[in-house]
Amino acid sequence: MPEQQATLRAQRRAETQRMIQTRAIRLFTERGYDATTVTDVAEAAGVSPMTVYRHFPTKEDLVLIDQHGMLVAEQIAATPAAQPLVRRIGSALIEAVTTLTGDRHGGDLTANEQFLLARLRLMISTPALRAKHLDNHYALQQAIVGAIIDEGSDTDAAFHAHAAASACLAAMHTALVRWAEDDGRSELPDLIAKALAAAFGDDVVAVASE
Repeated sequence: MPEQQATLRAQRRAETQRMIQTRAIRLFTERGYDATTVTDVAEAAGVSPMTVYRHFPTKEDLVLIDQHGMLVAEQIAATPAAQPLVRRIGSALIEAVTTLTGDRHGGDLTANEQFLLARLRLMISTPALRAKHLDNHYALQQAIVGAIIDEGSDTDAAFHAHAAASACLAAMHTALVRWAEDDGRSELPDLIAKALAAAFGDDVVAVASE
């Protein structure tokens, strides 16, 4: 029973977080990021400012926080350790984004794609968010490395993992910017696969998309 209650609490917390973030993204898009306060977001979400801060420690986090790091780490853990690092990471990035965006029916963006697209536009157009995004980028890199190396791994293994993660994330960032500039017309997992192929060769994409 305690485990079930903890699961329900975590689910309710995730639902509240997503609801607050959805309202925030809508307000930032309509009014502008700088012109919208955390109090405005709280009022739109029907919660107190304290509740907003409990889920999002800073205003920037209302745009930047997501589950990408956890999903990527889970995907990497499920890949064979014998595979080259870039293949493992590239595969995980594509699978995680596919999970986040959902299956597109016809030419219309899914609700998750629309949400991600709005967030990306804010990140690209808002200087404060571009700066904060570097912190998120580093956190995602750390999550990837943590999923690859063990505590007893030597410094060379850690260095290789950091280098591979950084390179793959740079390719993914290029795909994300292109996707936002293209108003989401292309499917994001395909764009990431193309960016990885451009950086590392078609072999990476072939293995990543199997």
